[in-house]
Amino acid sequence: MSLSTFAALLSRDAHVARRNFFTFLIQTLLQPMLLTFVFGRVMTQSGFLPPAYKSLLLPGIIALSMILSGVQAVAMPTVMEFVTKEIEDRLLAPIAVEWFAVERIVAGMIQALLSGLIVVPTAWLVMGRDVDLSFQHPFRLALLALLVASLSSALGLVLGCKVGPTQIGLMFTLVLGPMIFFGCTYYPWSALAGFPILQKLVLLNPVVYAAEGFRSVLVPQFPHLPTSIVFTGLGAFDAVFVALAIREFRLKALS
Repeated sequence: MSLSTFAALLSRDAHVARRNFFTFLIQTLLQPMLLTFVFGRVMTQSGFLPPAYKSLLLPGIIALSMILSGVQAVAMPTVMEFVTKEIEDRLLAPIAVEWFAVERIVAGMIQALLSGLIVVPTAWLVMGRDVDLSFQHPFRLALLALLVASLSSALGLVLGCKVGPTQIGLMFTLVLGPMIFFGCTYYPWSALAGFPILQKLVLLNPVVYAAEGFRSVLVPQFPHLPTSIVFTGLGAFDAVFVALAIREFRLKALS
């Protein structure tokens, strides 16, 4: 592999992302800010939810933002490039097809990480100063963020290779919607104890490990999955989706 070619492809995607930065910002902030304002500000100040819910909610919002950002950043361009055949020009570069997939995953990871970095202070400001977050384990937080970013980007590439342009809306309705609502983003995994079958089934959802992971690092005072299970689950899902993304991209590109 030529590192200069890989860097050039990554630079090209970064240029496109900078050009669409305002759109990226709106996509990144709109839904998380609406959720944090309604649930973290309106519902808590009106007394319908306890003030502590703000701290419980924010890690889930971070996971949600990173997952959506990574999926959108990779899936949308991949679908359009295959439809317009623009991908054929890129494939003329002197680099193996598999490395195009890796580059696309890395580019999506960067956008997912930026999304998390933007959402944390913005949501914190929206919900007020009484959000109690812990930053005592920065290395664990950094590793968790990398695993979540990789997961979202690889998932986006898989969906981008599998979904046609007319099915994008259906993808968010049938795939991402259930993953998010049953991904413990708005509540801890332990809240499903009254639904034992569902509680076990949601462990097949990678978003659960993302939300519970951020909860375990940022708000360890609340119930959460053990850290070892979180990292094992994320590592396993990352390996599966990255391998699947590379395979699907290669099949799509050479078909």
